[in-house]
Amino acid sequence: MSHIAYVNGRYLPQQAARVHIEDRGYQFADGVYEVMCIWNGYPVDLAGHMQRLNRSLKELQMASPASDGALTLILREVVRRNRLEMGTVYIQVNRGVAPRAHAFPSAKVRPSLVVTAKHGAGPSETVAQAGVKVITLPDIRWERVDIKSVGLLPNALAKQSASEAKAFEALLHVDGTVTEASSSNAWIVTPDKTIVTHPPTNAILAGITRATVLKIARKAGYSIEERPFTLTEALKAKEVFLTGTTTFVMPVVQIDERPVANGTPGTIALDLRQRYRAYMDGLTDAAWNA
Repeated sequence: MSHIAYVNGRYLPQQAARVHIEDRGYQFADGVYEVMCIWNGYPVDLAGHMQRLNRSLKELQMASPASDGALTLILREVVRRNRLEMGTVYIQVNRGVAPRAHAFPSAKVRPSLVVTAKHGAGPSETVAQAGVKVITLPDIRWERVDIKSVGLLPNALAKQSASEAKAFEALLHVDGTVTEASSSNAWIVTPDKTIVTHPPTNAILAGITRATVLKIARKAGYSIEERPFTLTEALKAKEVFLTGTTTFVMPVVQIDERPVANGTPGTIALDLRQRYRAYMDGLTDAAWNA
């Protein structure tokens, strides 16, 4: 089946989709993006993704190419045309096409909008039940990672290092203080069973899945602290886990060459994963109401 993409007002076979060579997203990484999970044909946390997209656009002084309502209709049509039941939709907004110059072009330049779809949602349950390995790396990204920018080369380098080490992710840190992973948020469970994750500052991307898992954990009665934690704390933690749009809740059982606790997935991480899956399974058509 041919994948169908939306590009600046047209639905096209993905292999025929094109962007201009002077699009600023291509030349300057002058763009933002969102990746949203589609589960049983419904969007997961559409409102949160829309809010974060609009915040990223505002932080970069970039106009939106469409209203939230119009963009929702485009997303729904891309899902329909791709017969997407389980997968992701990718949204990218660039500042637009203009002769190459570092300063922003005229406000008359219209932002570019691309939406694509991908079948398949997240690692298998077999992976989650076994847990994953992560490596640790210095966080070399720019100081505004709270903006979901398409400038992801440091993230890609970190993910490549993880891949070469046969690890699932790279846990990033600044002088020993963990920020997040290359494409997911990081959590620990302390020996007294308190769940800890970095607060939403400029040092991390405030994950939409992170926010939902926080709500689920609070509703379940878990003790939670939003504060920075160190690599030393992570190595001594009762549990470590990751969250993300395509990760859901993923237990970590090894950091570099050291096991986390007894080297098996933690009960809290597995419980939160089950609760998050139940949340997604309960989505209805109302999920399209952003």
